Amino acid sequence: MDINLKNITSEDGLELAKRLLYHHPEQKIVILSGYDLPVYRSEAQKIGAKGFINKNTEPEKLIALLSQIAQGKIIFNREILFLEELTYCEKQILQLIANGLKRKEIANTLYISERTLSNHLQHIFEKLDVSSSVEAVTKAIQLGYIPPIC
Repeated sequence: MDINLKNITSEDGLELAKRLLYHHPEQKIVILSGYDLPVYRSEAQKIGAKGFINKNTEPEKLIALLSQIAQGKIIFNREILFLEELTYCEKQILQLIANGLKRKEIANTLYISERTLSNHLQHIFEKLDVSSSVEAVTKAIQLGYIPPIC
């Protein structure tokens, strides 16, 4: 199943896979997607998918991986480091920074103090291993935590 199903349904592939596995837990669902991001791989694993394979995989290798999954193996690419997961609030803060809001505006939008916002930002910087808001937004986009800025 792909993640991007916008031409077929309003759900993304991960939501649909989660629903299918809830009703049919014995199914072996594999995510085959060009959106090969740590966040998506982690979510696929959490919902019970049996694998996550990049669409750019050579056909022979794809068939071999799918055969392994059919035989009971679970396939998730471990080569890419997965960082500590961001909370919903932390993702919200990053999105607001990406939208150009200043710290005071973000604090007001989220009904928190600027000190609390600073604490959240420190946690975000530690989790993403960055030292600035610009680096944090860039890395969050690369990892799939927030959508790219258009």
